[in-house]
Amino acid sequence: MKYYNSKQNSRTDWERLTTMPDTEIDISESPELGSSFFSNAILRLPKPKRPVSVRLDDDVVQWFKGQGKGYQTKISAVLRLYIQA
Repeated sequence: MKYYNSKQNSRTDWERLTTMPDTEIDISESPELGSSFFSNAILRLPKPKRPVSVRLDDDVVQWFKGQGKGYQTKISAVLRLYIQA
């Protein structure tokens, strides 16, 4: 499993999209979802994370923090990849 942060590599014109009125959004290829769709829907919440205290080298923490928001999630993803390997 590769970690890929699409926000860093996005070629989307976010400024244009945030100022675009809803009436200009093309939804012609999106099916309309009726009440039967939502009556069968199931809410799936993510499993809660377990808070732990772990001692890491300062340079490791600084590197992950330098990667942007969500550094603890990234550390968890790296540890998960290690387990799977």
